[in-house]
Amino acid sequence: FAANEMAPHMAEWDQKEMFPVEAMRKAAQLGFGGIYVNPDVGGSGLSRLDTSIIFEALSTGCVSTTAYISIHNMCAWMIDTFGNNEQREKFCPDLCAMQKFASYCLTEPGSGSDAASLLTSAKLQGDHYILNGSKAFISGGGDTDVYVVMCRTGGKGPKGISCLVVEKGTPGLSFGKKEKKVGWNSQPTRAVIFEDCAVPVTNLLGAEGEGFIIAMKGLNGGRINIASCSLGAAHASVLLARDHMCVRKQFGETLSNSQFLQFKLAEMATKLVASRLLVRQAAVALQEGRPDAVSLCSMAKLFVTDECFSICNQALQIYGGYGYLKDYAVQQYVRDIRVHQILEATILQQE
Repeated sequence: FAANEMAPHMAEWDQKEMFPVEAMRKAAQLGFGGIYVNPDVGGSGLSRLDTSIIFEALSTGCVSTTAYISIHNMCAWMIDTFGNNEQREKFCPDLCAMQKFASYCLTEPGSGSDAASLLTSAKLQGDHYILNGSKAFISGGGDTDVYVVMCRTGGKGPKGISCLVVEKGTPGLSFGKKEKKVGWNSQPTRAVIFEDCAVPVTNLLGAEGEGFIIAMKGLNGGRINIASCSLGAAHASVLLARDHMCVRKQFGETLSNSQFLQFKLAEMATKLVASRLLVRQAAVALQEGRPDAVSLCSMAKLFVTDECFSICNQALQIYGGYGYLKDYAVQQYVRDIRVHQILEATILQQE
């Protein structure tokens, strides 16, 4: 699917900043809209390890689009896991089919990694919560239909945070300008703004005060997912570098005859395989609920996003000047995975 439906369009989606809705709906037909969501609400019911392998494969075709699909999956899983039966049946089937798309709203202008200090407030009035505040850097913001929002219903700190599902079209919900980004251009990024936005009490996920726990449990999987997207980019970049070395000639012979570059390629491949093993170990730990799962997810995200960026960057270097041209895919892998070192931050101290 990545080779046939994504890779041929990767550059166009990037350059024209297209949100490829139809391609993602085709992906959903293969079960990729709710990979680790339960089958009774339309999900595929697969494991975290299965999910990691799928996202790695899809990312070889387009990192940016796959990264959005991974965020969408995380939102669907949160509703499936922490929602009641009415919420699960209302939201999950359309999300799994990607007839509707989801966004995860945690980050604010003043709180990134320090998520427990978020300020967006939700005041209970009758049978609605009245939301006020704003979220920053929201993937899909403005183009998606369902917003999983972390907001403050109580006092300061993590225990005052709750989770609400806000539907597009709700009065008081608006969006900022579309951000101009270095990469991840096939998914729009906007601020999500709440101004006296009335959300039914029935859209509360879990109980009041459970929002931070829900957010962190979602991010454990999110870290594995984003590391898996980095793996796909690195895998594709190693193959591109290898193929380029076989055709590019300097000093009368192909680059593949350079022992120095042979060693570089071997190091890149070794780092890729080591990274893959760490991600898969973390995925199994999370699936099994092991006590070291949170640490392993954070370690995998930290280590693998750094190593895979290094691999892609080295692949670009092997291409030389050609690697800096948008005619060649390697530069897009570099641009798209740079942000993986920034987002899904390794929040350990609060857990």
